[in-house]
Amino acid sequence: MKVVTAALALALGTGVASAQTVKIGIMLPFSGVNADLGDAQIKAFDLYVKLHAKDLEPYKLEIVKRDEGPPSGANAKTVATELITLDKVKLIAGVVFSPSAIAIAPVVTQAKVPLVISNAGTAWITNLSPYIVRFSFSMWHPAYPMGTFAAKTLGCKTAAMGYTDFPPGKDSTDAFKTGFEQAGGKVIDSIPMGNPAQVPDFTPFFQRVKDEKPDCFYVFIPSGSHASGVVKTYGETGMRAAGIKLIGPMDVVPDTKLQDMGDAAIGTIVMGHYAADLDNKANQEFTKAWHDAYGADSYPDFMSAAAWDTMDAIFKVIKKLNGNLDDGQKVVDAFKGLTIDGPRGSVMIDPGTRDIVEDERAMEVYKKPDGKLGLKVLGTIAQVKDQCKEQKVGRCGQQ
Repeated sequence: MKVVTAALALALGTGVASAQTVKIGIMLPFSGVNADLGDAQIKAFDLYVKLHAKDLEPYKLEIVKRDEGPPSGANAKTVATELITLDKVKLIAGVVFSPSAIAIAPVVTQAKVPLVISNAGTAWITNLSPYIVRFSFSMWHPAYPMGTFAAKTLGCKTAAMGYTDFPPGKDSTDAFKTGFEQAGGKVIDSIPMGNPAQVPDFTPFFQRVKDEKPDCFYVFIPSGSHASGVVKTYGETGMRAAGIKLIGPMDVVPDTKLQDMGDAAIGTIVMGHYAADLDNKANQEFTKAWHDAYGADSYPDFMSAAAWDTMDAIFKVIKKLNGNLDDGQKVVDAFKGLTIDGPRGSVMIDPGTRDIVEDERAMEVYKKPDGKLGLKVLGTIAQVKDQCKEQKVGRCGQQ
């Protein structure tokens, strides 16, 4: 198992030599085809710590970074166990893939060490352990309202769905179908499109949908390189000219890939909690700091924003608990009801579900006057709760 970075001790100035050190672990994919997803998050974690180190005084933070492993979650349980038993971390943050979070759940439950999720989105993950808190989203956060928006605002009477075949893909399409059909639409096809470990040739799936002639094609993929493949194939198969709208969650057009997607991305409509173009003070400060640190051509995306808010919340909890994270239940309780005003706007942890409550925005890709691609907000749904839990759908209804 690869240790990506040795333990990183952050000295927080003079006069705090005897300050208590708080050790946490960060698990993200740092290798393989999905390493770009880990990169989008670790840059945000590191940038927050760099800019806000003094906010944590008189405490010191020690971070152990470990490779999450493949999207199957095959290595996650071992990595989490080592972080807890060998590295003695008091909290684990990160986790991109739902199978990883699912595998880790019994480990953190037994150890009573909180897992603070900054990405993994399968809705019922937080039901698996009382020690899981999520600052990202459930698949239902964007997908369910997108179903309603597609039927009522975009005028889609029929839709086909394509998804990467692992838990969040099925979760996302279930959520979209529920919202879409409740709003009067009809799903005519649902197509599994390969696995998250490698980017497939999407052409046969897209051609099948083109032949079926739905009004909308809802796609879920694990962002990153898969997203580039989706938009490229949409352009090459001429689906827009055929009158089929490409829609999905924010994963389809992440800011990290958007500028390389070209004109094929224009007109794509997604539902999500973040875009680098969001016009609020916190996001303006965030994107400026990002460009200063990583360059004008590097952009934060929805994963970056969630990672930023995750670390902000961890700092606040450390301060609230006076640097003592030994009692895992007290740590979880400190997260409940916590409000963060960050790049996404105001977000809050629902005390009952330990899941995020956040604004969801319908956004469309367009070309800016400077020739770059951007996302413009078409409409906002304020402070959305996870409707899978609210409606007690399937495993979301189990405690």
